[in-house]
Amino acid sequence: MEETTTPAPLITNDAVVLGILVVILAIIFKTASSDRAVFRKFYSVVPALLLCYLIPSLLNSLNIISGEKSALYGVASRYLLPASLVLFTISLDLKEIWKLRHKAGLMFITGTVGIMLGGPLAILIVSTFAPDIVGGQGPDAVWRGLTTIAGSWIGGGANQLAMFEVFKPSPNLFSAVIAVDVIVANVWMAVLLYGAGKSDRVDKFFKADSSAVENLKNKIERYRQSIMRVPSLPDIMLIAGIGFGLTGLAHLLSDMIAPWIQTNAPNLARFSLTSGFFWLVVLATTFGMLLSTTRARNLEGAGASRVASAFLYILVATIGMQMDVTAIVSQPGLFLVGLIWISMHMLLLFIVGKLIKAPFFFLAVGSQANVGGAASAPIVAAAFHPALAPVGVLLSILGYAVGTYGAYISGILMQLVAPE
Repeated sequence: MEETTTPAPLITNDAVVLGILVVILAIIFKTASSDRAVFRKFYSVVPALLLCYLIPSLLNSLNIISGEKSALYGVASRYLLPASLVLFTISLDLKEIWKLRHKAGLMFITGTVGIMLGGPLAILIVSTFAPDIVGGQGPDAVWRGLTTIAGSWIGGGANQLAMFEVFKPSPNLFSAVIAVDVIVANVWMAVLLYGAGKSDRVDKFFKADSSAVENLKNKIERYRQSIMRVPSLPDIMLIAGIGFGLTGLAHLLSDMIAPWIQTNAPNLARFSLTSGFFWLVVLATTFGMLLSTTRARNLEGAGASRVASAFLYILVATIGMQMDVTAIVSQPGLFLVGLIWISMHMLLLFIVGKLIKAPFFFLAVGSQANVGGAASAPIVAAAFHPALAPVGVLLSILGYAVGTYGAYISGILMQLVAPE
């Protein structure tokens, strides 16, 4: 029997492919930040993040480039992803988070719990009348794909891609859940932005005192001004050295821990504890959190999180290379799962917000710091007042720190309740 082979892509040189991907990202982010009306209108409909996945996917579908035959994803996922986790979490200000520990902190934690439990509950609900939507076997098991949404909605893109590597959903399934992630999350953000314009009414309903928001606005504005600076070459080299140095250390330790567990406790493979990559991302996140208690966190003022974002979006583009664009509409039932999931998150936030009389600002930013991460939490915060945008960044950094852990737990719960 003659073996069929996939035709070689038009471009096979990874250096050329990398150049194309980075140019695509540059064009997307340049146009997304443009003041021109045509671009503002376009990106109000089509999220920039979706294009970062979609355009490389189209190039792959047209066989111009090939994710399957390229080594770029392997390099990016092992080097750029853990480095971005370190740099995102290094600026975590534990003292400021502690100051927010009451209503703002509780609303953030409530949002996290809502995402962690909402996924398993959505699977349970849908499985009662349409088990095929949330079923599947092996890499096509829907819970595996939904776990990547949990990573995105608790932390952000880095946590999502970490869950992709740990639970390994099929590329087609991942393509479908990416569409669910982006569309449902943006619908929810639109709801929050609308609510920001009606925040006085919501605060009145919650009987909330919003004076704490005003005090917080002033504190954060002063802190932001105190650390922002034009980055020097030593700053950039230090950021790179910390990111890649701790990535190397994480690789060294994960290469020891995972084989030891495989040998001495092989049953833990069910929880991915024998996965070297799982330990890689957990260690990188932990190292960043530890460094956040030192002066190293001031590197955020020189752009640590912006460097991390650049790393992250290169990885996003390499993921897009592996996607089949037709899979985006192949499983419409998954959108029902996503809507039920985000509704659980919303319901829990409103119940707790009402009980503790939290200002709507804390509810909205606590939610978006989970669901949208550092890319959109500042947008929601700034809808209340531009000076409050850093609050969204601060809480979303906490999301990056806990996203890997929360999404992993949510994934295990989804695995337990998913139909066979």
